[in-house]
Amino acid sequence: MTTSLADHLRSLPDESLAALLQLRPDLVVPVPADVSALAIRAQSRVSVARALDGLDQFTLQILDAARLTRHPDEGTTATDAVLAMATTGPRPPAPTAVRAAVGRLRALFLLYGPEHALHVVPAVDEVSPYPAGLGRPAAELGPRTAALCADPAKLRRTLLAAPPSARAILDRLAAGPPVGSVPPGALQAPPIGAQDAALADPTNGGAPTGSPVRWLVDNRLLVAVPAGSSTAGGTVELPREVGLLLRRDTGPLGPLRTSPPPVATPPREPKAVDSAGAGQTMEVVRHTEGLLEQLAAEPAPVLRSGGIGVRDLRRLTRTAGLDEPTTALLLEVAYAAGLAGELEMPGSTTGRYGADQQVLPTGGYEVWRAASLAQRWEHLARAWMTMTRQVGLVGRRDDRDRPITALSAEAERASAPATRRAVLGVLADLEPATAPAPEEVQALLDWRAPRRSRGREAAHREVLAEAAQLGVTGLGALTSYGRLLLGELTSADEPGGDPLGLHADAESGDPSSAARALDALLPAPVDHFLVQADLTVVVPGPPEPALAAELEATTEPESAGGASVHRVTTASVRRALDAGYTADDLHELFRRRSRTPVPQGLSYLVDDVARKHGGLRVGSAGAYLRSDDEALLTEVLADRRLESLTLRRLAPTVLSTPYQVSRMLGALRDAGYAPVQEDGTGGTMLSRPRIRRAPARVAVTTRTLDPLAAPKLPMPRLLGVVEHIRRGDAAARAARRAPAVVRGGAAGLGGGPVPAHTHSEALAVLQQAVRDKALVWVGYVDAHGATASRLVKPVSIGAGYLRAEDERTEMLHTFALHRITAAVLAD
Repeated sequence: MTTSLADHLRSLPDESLAALLQLRPDLVVPVPADVSALAIRAQSRVSVARALDGLDQFTLQILDAARLTRHPDEGTTATDAVLAMATTGPRPPAPTAVRAAVGRLRALFLLYGPEHALHVVPAVDEVSPYPAGLGRPAAELGPRTAALCADPAKLRRTLLAAPPSARAILDRLAAGPPVGSVPPGALQAPPIGAQDAALADPTNGGAPTGSPVRWLVDNRLLVAVPAGSSTAGGTVELPREVGLLLRRDTGPLGPLRTSPPPVATPPREPKAVDSAGAGQTMEVVRHTEGLLEQLAAEPAPVLRSGGIGVRDLRRLTRTAGLDEPTTALLLEVAYAAGLAGELEMPGSTTGRYGADQQVLPTGGYEVWRAASLAQRWEHLARAWMTMTRQVGLVGRRDDRDRPITALSAEAERASAPATRRAVLGVLADLEPATAPAPEEVQALLDWRAPRRSRGREAAHREVLAEAAQLGVTGLGALTSYGRLLLGELTSADEPGGDPLGLHADAESGDPSSAARALDALLPAPVDHFLVQADLTVVVPGPPEPALAAELEATTEPESAGGASVHRVTTASVRRALDAGYTADDLHELFRRRSRTPVPQGLSYLVDDVARKHGGLRVGSAGAYLRSDDEALLTEVLADRRLESLTLRRLAPTVLSTPYQVSRMLGALRDAGYAPVQEDGTGGTMLSRPRIRRAPARVAVTTRTLDPLAAPKLPMPRLLGVVEHIRRGDAAARAARRAPAVVRGGAAGLGGGPVPAHTHSEALAVLQQAVRDKALVWVGYVDAHGATASRLVKPVSIGAGYLRAEDERTEMLHTFALHRITAAVLAD
């Protein structure tokens, strides 16, 4: 069969062969040596399984029809036979739809050959052993069952005589798959109707009961299949003829649906969907920034097994005011986006956490904060769509009953990007603003790619929930900017796209179409605020990055949202003065930014704190405290709240303590004083907060959506691959025509050219070929120790090497003379 497929591939034009490689890109990784190798790879189990995974339910059913209609001896089928079986049911599909499905299968070379003699690739039977969910023919299961199925009238009577419980089992197996496992003792229990004669059996529940499985096996409607293990249970199989008879109302292939199932949910208002999603994007960016700030203030240690511990995740959850799943999602997305990373902690002792790494923001976090709100969200959304992490696994237990923690290796799933693309692709293919129920989304996935969606229902629901939390969807529907972002990422995987993200990097200064669409939905960033009499500062919208930095330095946040509220306090003013602001700077800041008159109380507060600020000077002694105000130092020395500092007067204007400067500063400020630190020259030292950052990490946003998929090449490159395969095929045919002595066989062929039997004679033949510019067969041993032969035209011999030109490929090859085993002049 391989030779037949190889011959069929050789007969195709280059464009058809390139189209096959475009539909099945895994066939060119690596590039096959020749057409025979391509045919073998196209029929391999792994490659066929990949091709089947991308087929919809209707196309798979048509493939099953081709398998069921194969001739028992020749193993071929015909398009007309497939069409006849597909249109047997009560609701037959259109013949054009059936022929289109056959065309798709032929384009993928799961079917090949002329329409009257189609071959099915053998690996299809290995990947899916039960076509259309039907069992093997009765003749392969046993003679007694074959005899029953050979008599249609008797078979119908036996089916009509089946008890209701037995008929339920038959209907279940007829729907597929046709095999089932039975509990221990079911095949030994008495059949229905004979249980009164049986003794009590603890295996079957104690009291004598009839077994419907035993009745079906005794009446040859089911066949007991020998189990591969030594368990006490068994396996039964439904013969194909019985399954076809049970499907007489639906057709041999079951219900056929040529198009995806419809969505009953009516579309929502597009503006409402985008507004809901845009509001969620603001919350996502705010919570992510707050989460990273908490990590900057108190980094989370990395466990010895990887990830962060449950207690640290709960601490972050309480601080951020979120639930644990949302915190884990934002943390995973921030890590994938390169905003968080691990920092090595040399010198720390190894404990339960490993204590050599901590998770905290990276240097890229500062760049991210300076971008617009829409660009910050886009960065997070791209990372979520492309990261190979299944966040829904966090909090569950692995195979060894250990909890799966955030950022741990146990949550890694290479198929996660493809799952997100499949779910979002379903939403994108619907009418805009359509919000299907999760069950409807699962039904669409089951039709579009049943082999891929099987067993992934929980993962699909997690994708829908995460998309809603991140603002990719709004009110259950895909947003307009989410649709644009998905389109950009999907186009990068298409042939001729940008899978490495090179163009995106080159134009990183310009926002994408998704970011521009989201920016139009978000409120415009504001550069002002409203100061009220109670010293609260109301920001009527998302603040610009510069305003946000000023608010962080001078105020305390009270509430966040579309309009955030901050408050000016004594501590916040003192913090601003410590960071280098002066009283005049603060007055100018509030006057310039406020759209309301600055309250007199705010001016008094700034002047009062500024007047006290710097009245005390702190240095090292441990640490010293000096002031020109002797009465103030006397007050400090007598303050009982500062007894722990063990202050001692060194001079009328100087006090000292054995403790460090940081402890003295903290104690004085807690007691209500306003000291400042000075250096050895008496100059004031600014105390800006120390920012710790992990090393920069590369975000996963340049990764393709499906890391398991082979790269899709554009048609010009595929044509080049086809040319390479054709050359390899010609080389293989030429190698088979080489003399036996060159191929390593017996020396000499009757009537053929006389070979050189010694190395010196081989060199003489090569020198003669150089002089005559003649073609010569060269046998040699390659670097791997394998013998090979090549037809070349020698160009020169020298320095221990032969340089020769291969006229077929027009390439110059170099052979080490000591590796040449034979040389024969070509005819």
